[in-house]
Amino acid sequence: MNKRSIESLPLQGKKVLVRVDFNVPLKDGAVTDDTRIQEALPTLRYLLEKNCKILLCSHLGRPKGTVQSKYSLEPVAKKLSQLLGQNVLFVKDCVGPLAQEASNNLKEKEILLLENLRFHSEEEKNDPVFAKELGNLADYFVQDAFGAVHRAHASTSSVTKIIPSAIGFLVKKEIAALGKIVKSPEQPFLTILGGAKVSDKIEVIQNLSVLAETILIGGGMSYTFLKANGFGIGNSLLEEDKISFAKSLDGSGSKLKLPLDHIVTQKIEPGSKTLVTPDQNIQEGWIGVDIGPKSIQQIDKWISTAKTIFWNGPLGIFEIPEFSKGTIACAKAVAQATLRGAYTVVGGGDSIAALNACGMKGSVSHVSTGGGASLEFIEGKSLPGIEAIPNS
Repeated sequence: MNKRSIESLPLQGKKVLVRVDFNVPLKDGAVTDDTRIQEALPTLRYLLEKNCKILLCSHLGRPKGTVQSKYSLEPVAKKLSQLLGQNVLFVKDCVGPLAQEASNNLKEKEILLLENLRFHSEEEKNDPVFAKELGNLADYFVQDAFGAVHRAHASTSSVTKIIPSAIGFLVKKEIAALGKIVKSPEQPFLTILGGAKVSDKIEVIQNLSVLAETILIGGGMSYTFLKANGFGIGNSLLEEDKISFAKSLDGSGSKLKLPLDHIVTQKIEPGSKTLVTPDQNIQEGWIGVDIGPKSIQQIDKWISTAKTIFWNGPLGIFEIPEFSKGTIACAKAVAQATLRGAYTVVGGGDSIAALNACGMKGSVSHVSTGGGASLEFIEGKSLPGIEAIPNS
């Protein structure tokens, strides 16, 4: 994938519209995790060095085409100001007279963050008129929102038809890092897949069953696989319509590994009573919420010998501390594998949160900012926000 890069555009002193992924968690009007903002900084600093006038556009949450104050990007402008050490301007719209006036007044080395793109329903409809309004704000467009490139929206796809465009440093880094996983992964290649739903990971499993030596299945999705293999799963999460798919993967033979034991409870809430199952079966009335100690030992064993590791999705209900031990143990083991020279890629919000909780975010080869986008890349799908950028 050889896309035109930001470095090949004549940007000196120009007005540049950058699509960033500032879809970050907020609490009480403040950013609680600035990972995605931090990842945009190399591109922004490059543009500042080029004396550009910088406009940033992003979505936040799912306001569904209506203005909702809880989804305003204004707190993000404040956080970005702190990280860059300079004032970041903010305007309460992304198109229309307010945005146009703010763009007209922008000076070199100034940064303007536009309000949430999804306050306009035209954004998700990939509306060409809306895209033209966005594009008319600047001279050039830079795609640096890897977390949004799997969506064909106005700010990721159609805007590239309005003004010359290129990818930024974050998207460039993501393409290179994930490309190593799908092109020539060093063996043994271990894939660890968690999260709630089998349906989210079907094509990833199919694609990686060819590339990976071992695929460990954990999290809520594992119970559908266990059921397909004849084990009792009690009241655990089940996708009944995916049992046949799980059975069809028997062709992958010994590649697929399921939890050997489980942490179970009767109520999914903090402080609830938990038990460890003696084997892979879960009794009626009990709910699987995490992998058990034998499973953690199994994962440690596979991780300790792998030379390439791709991990996406938590291995339990990570947001409740009592059910997070498997995910935390996995994060620590993946970080240790990186130290001994394995190539490790982690994607998905909860997996990244586990690394953060262990203080190990910087201890893996690559942390992907796009959960859905990284999965679709590995599935071999075309990503509209990248395909829209011309080849170099």
